[in-house]
Order: sequence, then C-alpha cells, then structure tokens
Amino acid sequence: MVTGDFKAQVDSLWQAFWSGGVSNPLSVIEQITYLLFIRRLDQIQTREEAKAQTLGTTSKRIIFPEGNYVEDATDPDDPQKKITVSYQDLRWKFLRDMASEDAFKIMDNFVFPFLQIMASEGSSHNKHMKDARFGIPTPQLLVKAMDIIDELPLESRDAKGDIYEYMLGKIASAGQNGQFRTPRHIIELMVALTAPKPSDVIVDPASGTCGFLVAASEYVVENHPEVMIDDKLRTHFQSDMFNGFDFDNTMLRIGSMNMMLHGVENANIAYRDSLAEETDKDEGKYSLILANPPFAGSLDYESCSKDLQRVVKTKKTELLFIALFLRLLKVGGRAAVIVPDGVMFGSSKAHKELRKLIVEEHKLDAVIKMPSGVFKPYAGVSTAILLFTRTDTKEGDPCATENVWFYDMQADGLSLDDKRQLLVPAEQQGVTPSEALSADDHAKNNLPDILARWGQRDGAELKRARTEQSFCVSKDDIATAGYDLSLNRYKEIVYEEIDYPAPKEIIAELREIENDIAKGLTALEEMLG
Repeated sequence: MVTGDFKAQVDSLWQAFWSGGVSNPLSVIEQITYLLFIRRLDQIQTREEAKAQTLGTTSKRIIFPEGNYVEDATDPDDPQKKITVSYQDLRWKFLRDMASEDAFKIMDNFVFPFLQIMASEGSSHNKHMKDARFGIPTPQLLVKAMDIIDELPLESRDAKGDIYEYMLGKIASAGQNGQFRTPRHIIELMVALTAPKPSDVIVDPASGTCGFLVAASEYVVENHPEVMIDDKLRTHFQSDMFNGFDFDNTMLRIGSMNMMLHGVENANIAYRDSLAEETDKDEGKYSLILANPPFAGSLDYESCSKDLQRVVKTKKTELLFIALFLRLLKVGGRAAVIVPDGVMFGSSKAHKELRKLIVEEHKLDAVIKMPSGVFKPYAGVSTAILLFTRTDTKEGDPCATENVWFYDMQADGLSLDDKRQLLVPAEQQGVTPSEALSADDHAKNNLPDILARWGQRDGAELKRARTEQSFCVSKDDIATAGYDLSLNRYKEIVYEEIDYPAPKEIIAELREIENDIAKGLTALEEMLG
C-alpha cells in the first residue's frame, strides 16, 4: 500500500515533469519508466558484484563491462572537442555524481543508444527499449527526477509495484487516456473469481498496462507461496506463465515495466494486433484469459484474422474478441472478460450464433451485470463480466452448460457518478475487505458478496428465486429465450400491491372537499362585506 509520504513524492515527481514542460501523461510515465529501468540495471550489476566479491568469484551477469563505451567521440556540445565515455559512466550511481549538464549529455547521447543496443538481448522488457527516446527537455528536470526516484522505496517487490501502480493511476486521472485502465477492484474481482493456479498459463490479448497480469501474479504469490520456493514453479512463474499482447509500443514498455516491478522478470509482453494476426500458433495454448479489450466498433473483413472469421462472421470487435478467446483457450481453460451489454442481447445473426456457441458447445459459467458508472468519469457504458470455460462439446454429447449464474452488481464501493467517491471506508473496500460489511454496507459494496455467492453457484444459489440479486437460469430456459444473456430478461420483479379506494369514493371525497372550500369562501365574503 502506498503511504501518504510516498504519494507526496510521486506527486512531486509528476508535478516536476508537468512544470518542466512534459504535459502528456503517457510521456511522463514513459520517461519515468526509462529512468526506473536505467536505475534497475545499475542495481542488478551492483548486486552481482557484491555476490561475486562475497563468494570470491567473477560476476556471471555483466551489464556494464570494464573499458570504454566510446573513444574519441565528437562532443555533442562542442564539435571541436573529443570525449571518451566509459561503460561505468552509463551507470545510474555515477550519473548521479555528475554535474547536471554532463549527466544530461551522457543520458541523451550515450545511455539511450546503449539501451537500444540492449534491446536485442535479454528479457522481454529489454526488447521494448529499441524505440526508447530520451524526452526530458532540461538538465534541471533530469536531476530533479533522479533525486526523487532515488528517494522512492523501490527495494521490496510490494513497495515498487504499488508505487508504479499509483503512477499508472495518474494516466487515467489525466482524462483522455482513461480507456487504458480497468478499475483495480474490478480486476481483482475477476482474478479472485478465476483463482489462478501456479500451473496456469495466462494471457491478456489486449494487455495495456498489464493490470490483469499483475493482479494474477499477486494472487498466485499470496495464495500459493510455493511458487517462490519450488525451482520448477518459480521458472514457470518468471518466464512462461504471463503473456500479454498489445500493438502500442508505449503500452508494451509500460506494461512490461509494471510486471518487472511486481517481481515477474521475464513475462512475455509482445507486440501483436490480436484481431488482425492469425492465431494458429497460439490456438489452445492458454489455460486462463483475463481481459477488458477495447471495443472500437467495426473492422474491415480484410484487416481481420481469417481464423476468427471462421468462428463468427462479423466485423464487430466485441464479437471477434470473444471468438479469439475461444481459440486461444485450451480445452478446460477458463476466461473472465468484460464485454459491452450489447453482446448479451444483440439481435444480429452473429450475436445470436456466438451466444449459442458459448452455451451449447462450451460452458457458460456466469454473467455479472455491472452498473454503468463503473468506468466513469471516462465512459458511462453498461458492461458485464462473462465467465466461461472452453469444452468443445460435440454434437450429441451432454451439454456442459447446465445452469448459468447471474448476478446484478449494483454497487462497487464507490459512487457511480463522475466523482467516484468512497461509499464505505478503505477497510471495507474491494473484494476481500479487512473489515466485515453490514447489510447496509453490502448495498454500497457488492464485491465480497459476488465472490462468496460465486462459490455457491452449484449449491445454494440454484435455489435462489429470480427476484433475488443473484440466481441461476437453466440452459433450456436460455435456449428458449433465443440465447439472450441479459440479466433483465430473466430477473423477476415483484410489484407491491397497493389498495386504492373505488372511483366513486374518490369522487365523493373530492366533492366533499369542494363543498368545504365553497363554504369557506362564503364565510370569508360575509366577514369582508
């Protein structure tokens, strides 16, 4: 958890960039990401050097070797001069000791080209540095940013991850870039519902800042501590477990840094247009999908993957993403994804065919209807969480979908207007609050109840009436309704019976009132006359 002091430090770092002339929030977080990466490279080498000295061996991992990076190079500030820059000059701790103008010159002309050379080597994050560009405009801003970053507590996995998450939150709060971010508590709900295991292979085909993958990694570490002890599980956790795709290079750099700062050193965060590229090599590869993909309307058939067109013939991105999820999952793999409400009840042939496909040939586990204010102030769209499992049920086999669990989420702990203010204290926020919620508090935060009732969906929930906040609907009823998956299609509303007087009694009462008024007016005239 980020404390007030550290929030103030991050806020001052952010303000330094804004007052220094870097006003685009994505540019700010990108430049901070570069600085964090450069600092981390120095920390890695320092740690390796200390280990080698303790053991009396040589370092196995040398990022900054001895010797010169460039010799007799033209001085960028004075073409008449020649300068020599050693590899050690590129290290964070030595840059910190330089004069501001010298540090700025080395950073711009030598450190960033060095990062681009590293892009072809090493971890997933390194390769996203090939397009890294130094965008800090002045030596004064560089030194101030490095000073503040040096003071941040980036030693522990939890602290540095929380601080970076807090920085990412500022992308959303800046306005136009809010679409990149799903609310943290909604992500944590979806992760808790799917309960990732150490053996899972997880993918987010529209990963953005990697919020879903980060939350999944935190869940696994917290609930399966053996993943950090067992060599085989730890290798899987660090290298193969987490996969994210995006076609925005800035998002790839930010997302991979987010994973790295949360303790996942070599997540597979890769450039890919998920809807445009063929999926043959990844079909059936993943056991869990967590995603809130962008729903941008329609695509041309020519720009869409032919693999997905074979699943459902459509140009709608929301339907194409669901088709993609089904292809990427292995049999038995599960998904928790956010979709716009139109997917639930759309009347087009493609909408109906895709809903039927999920219900009849796979296993639709749940539909959680979310209030439209969840994504405010950036969007007021109505959405739902779909949870399903790939089963590849063949014709003639028993249908895997027997009952579908529906939940009508009415509150998520925050006000549903543009301000999104806390409705319950911080201790009662989120999916697993530290303080129990009363019945009144539940009306303000449904998330703990969703998780609890999800665990009872094959038991007590089957007996709940459709007048309740959550209930189950049989597959046969869904088929009869034309595979409509909107909650309101099945929810029953009980109207309170109110007895009204007969019309004759109402008219008689009105006449009596009129007579009283007439008598009062007559008496008033007599008094005045």
